[in-house]
This record gives sequence, C-alpha cells and structure tokens, in this order.
Amino acid sequence: MIIRFGFVSHALSLWNASPAHTTTWAHAKRLSKADRIEKLHQITARNIAHTKRAVHYCMAHEIELFRFSSSMVPLATHPEAAWDYVTPFKKKWAEIGELVRNHGIRTSFHPNQFTLFTSEKQDVTDRAVEDLTYHHKMAEAMGLQECRFVLHVGGTYGDKKTAVRRFTKNINDIPSHLKNRLMIENDDKSYHTNDVLLICKKESLPLVFDYHHHVVYPGAEPLEETLPKVLETWEATGLRPKVHLSSPKDGERSRSHAEGLDTSFVRPFLETMRQFDTDFDVMIEAKQKDKALLAFMEDISKVRGVKRTSGASIEYKK
Repeated sequence: MIIRFGFVSHALSLWNASPAHTTTWAHAKRLSKADRIEKLHQITARNIAHTKRAVHYCMAHEIELFRFSSSMVPLATHPEAAWDYVTPFKKKWAEIGELVRNHGIRTSFHPNQFTLFTSEKQDVTDRAVEDLTYHHKMAEAMGLQECRFVLHVGGTYGDKKTAVRRFTKNINDIPSHLKNRLMIENDDKSYHTNDVLLICKKESLPLVFDYHHHVVYPGAEPLEETLPKVLETWEATGLRPKVHLSSPKDGERSRSHAEGLDTSFVRPFLETMRQFDTDFDVMIEAKQKDKALLAFMEDISKVRGVKRTSGASIEYKK
C-alpha cells in the first residue's frame, strides 16, 4: 500500500511566501478604478508567484500532493469589484500548471465554509456557484483538468433530510463542469461519514474521508465497515482515494487542528486501511503545514512495516 502525503497552500519553510495576500472592498472602493485594478493586479501577481514557489518546494521535497489557496485572487467574487483575473496572468497561470503536470503533483482547492448548497436562501446558493466558478477559472487557466474542489455538505437548518434534498437539488442545477470537479467531505458536527456516503453514492461523487472529523463525529458503523464504501466512491474517477489527516489540538474530541500531526493519533486509521491494501493520498491539515508534513514523515518512517519511498510517500506493508 503506497500512501502519498501533501500539505495546504503555504510553505512555511519559505521566507515571506504567503499565497493569500488580500485587500478589502472598503479600502479598494476608495481608489480610482485604474488604481484599484493596479492594486488587485499587484496582489494577485504576488500570490501567484508565491504559489509557484510552493510548487517548486514540492518538487524539491518530492511532495506529490498540494492544495492551492482559495485566496489567490482578492475580491474575485465581490459583486462590485468583479474583474478579469485570468487574461492578465495567462502566462503565469500556465507556468504553474505546466510545473504541476510535469512533476505529477495532484492538486486541489477547498472553497471556504460559506460556499453552501444547503441554504434556504437563493442568494447564498448563487454566491456558492460564483465561488465554484472562480475556482474553476483558476484550474482551467492552469490547465489542470483533474484538480478537484472539496466541499462540506453544510448546515442542517434544523432539518437534515430537507437540507440534504436542497443540497442534491442545488448541485444538480449547477453546470456539469462544476459538479464534476466536486468531492464531498464528512464534517465534525452536522454530516458524519455515513450521511455523506448516501449523498456521494446517489450523486456519483467521491468522498474525501476526514479521520479527525470522524473521531469527533462518527457514524453508527464501525470504521472497518465504512472505509470500503468510501473507497468505492472513487472507483469511477480514476483517481486515488483521498483522505484528510489532522490531530486534535486539545484532547481527542477537540475540533481544532494541532500544530503538527500526531502519529499515535492517526495510526489506528492507517492500520485499518492497511487491511484493504489500497493506495491512497493524504492531505495533512496541520497548522505547521509543510513543516508538519516533513516532521510526520520522519516519525512514520520509524514505524515497523513502513518504508519511506520518497520525500513524502511511504509503503505500508500489509
């Protein structure tokens, strides 16, 4: 069983490399249109450059999994600030995509918590579609057809069954090129893994299993019975199953993510997965990002039966 690991957006080991610099509409609207566009161009160019640095960092450390920041383009979906963030940076977007493809790096986005398809309010759904369109435009500009977007189901609004019906209706109303980029994640409060499995099976969408969320909010089924069903949701995609791993910050059932990834916390999951002997990918969601990833690689390599095969991948023998 081969497991590849990755990190989220910002390579902390690099100096001054945040890919999420931004500005507010309150500030931007005080500028002339020309000055505002220049400001947005400057910030976006810096974020794209820092993203490119992070991709080079992945290449250098043999990291084959990377999540782009959703904040690379400031005010991209603000109704009063809408602007063309693709054409002026066409070459720069393409350069990142070429690097990613040439080095076999699997990429993704994780739109924020306000990208919801369970809300009763149409304007919330409309904004969610706009946000997915923004992410799609970036992925298209980079030429990354397999770049997928992680979504949570959302809130229950006091009636989970009705909320699920709204979710499925709304995602079936969006253009197919947006729906085809989605993968759905179990959360730690409203929709446990078995809830999400029902949606993913019905809608033919892959399920991103978050082990930390599962520990905090498990379904009724034992993990060893749930995981094969999760793996099945990936079969039609041609992609490796994808998992999120993090450690609780304060006690096992804490929802907050710790600075690093505690090997003892995630080993029960890895041991359970080992019996299925299926290659899969892991996005590490730790506060220390790339530093947490590399520290974890050192720790997991010391476990009996584990062989490190690259900078950020292991073979876990059955």
